[in-house]
Amino acid sequence: MPELPDITVYIEALEARVVGQAVQGVKIVNPFVLRSVEPPIQRLVGLRVTEIRRMGKRIVIGFEGDLWLVVHLMIAGRLRWRAPGGSVVRPAPLARIEFPNGVLILTEAGKQRRASLHLVEGEKYLVEFDRGGLEVLNSSFDDFAARLESESHTVKRSLTDPTLFSGIGNAYSDEILHRAKLSPLMLTTRMTEEQKQQLYVAVREVLIEWTNRIRAESGGAFPEKVTAFREGMAVHGRFKQPCPVCGAPVQRIRYADNETNYCARCQTGGRLLADRALSRLLKQDWPRSLDETD
Repeated sequence: MPELPDITVYIEALEARVVGQAVQGVKIVNPFVLRSVEPPIQRLVGLRVTEIRRMGKRIVIGFEGDLWLVVHLMIAGRLRWRAPGGSVVRPAPLARIEFPNGVLILTEAGKQRRASLHLVEGEKYLVEFDRGGLEVLNSSFDDFAARLESESHTVKRSLTDPTLFSGIGNAYSDEILHRAKLSPLMLTTRMTEEQKQQLYVAVREVLIEWTNRIRAESGGAFPEKVTAFREGMAVHGRFKQPCPVCGAPVQRIRYADNETNYCARCQTGGRLLADRALSRLLKQDWPRSLDETD
């Protein structure tokens, strides 16, 4: 799922291309992607884009007449930009918005249709899409710590909870926790003041660094390689590969459609965290520490 760094660069690319431009046409290729019926999506034709903003992991496009298009890419949704008469887009488009200088296209890989568009009339109605998460890059340490302390969760769950923190998902939470040298399963209510400080610094560093890296990779072009698995990540998507800090093999915990990646040596004092499925299968044979896997 595109997270804060990816969404930020998407927005910058869109601002450079569509702000001030009038919509020439809208085509909903897959009806399921449009989750609202009033106002009708064709109301956008002829209206100019006035602004673009981020709301958590959503992209909000403002139009003349106080109309707002809320784009949620979910896991596999992506945005593409093509010049008029440009190349065919794969996977097949879900929706197209045509401008004088190009076409904005929403695609989604796979068969599950989770990406969505909502059109609302009136800025006040955007509140229903705001999950209320703290914008860490604009917050003080005290505000950050208060959010951590407000719920007793694992630190991984807290970071990815959109009602607590804005724009952080599975991928960058792995990178943040590795930077902070904290176990993903540590309870937030048991964190020391020093550990909270480490986490606060790590969140800001990782999000800023990756936003800058993705921006540099795009080089002013529209970002085409938005992915949760990036070259240069320390642990996310790097199961069994060496940790860039200590060289120990990266570990993972798998659950549902997600996984948590971590370095046992850097983050858990060498202790392996139980993978629910595999540790249940192996029972007493499940290794308790990194040394037992050598």
